[in-house]
Amino acid sequence: MFKITIITLGKLKGPAFRELESEYLKRLPPMAKVNFVELPEESYRPGQEDKARKKEAARILKQISPEQFVVALDEKGKSVSSQLFAMKFAGHRASGQEIVFVIGSGIGLDEKIKHRANWLFSLSPLTFTHNFARVLIEEQIYRALTILTEKKYHK
Repeated sequence: MFKITIITLGKLKGPAFRELESEYLKRLPPMAKVNFVELPEESYRPGQEDKARKKEAARILKQISPEQFVVALDEKGKSVSSQLFAMKFAGHRASGQEIVFVIGSGIGLDEKIKHRANWLFSLSPLTFTHNFARVLIEEQIYRALTILTEKKYHK
């Protein structure tokens, strides 16, 4: 089965977000196994953001193996249509290569994560909270898989 891991810094907060996530997690199992890794956000004082990002990066990198395809969500990443997003999945799904999505904390991702990523991806030119980003990437994963399996959701 196609495996997807979503690494996040911080937990999903709020019943509305948990309800949305629950809905996508109910829909995904026939198409993919989704695993979540929730890591704690690093606390920091003003001016110490870089140090905090480095600590977060070290925790993230421990969760990633060399054979995984890593997609880091980044505001400077490339945005694509849902169709192109699905096509990015196609080869990995066919080969069985696991895809790992990384959602950073409010201070962003360290350069080590961006360099490790196989793809810097932006959900939109808009900025979203981490809760929104998490649910949006889950929806886009579901949409991509429905495109690839030709289900009605996207049509």
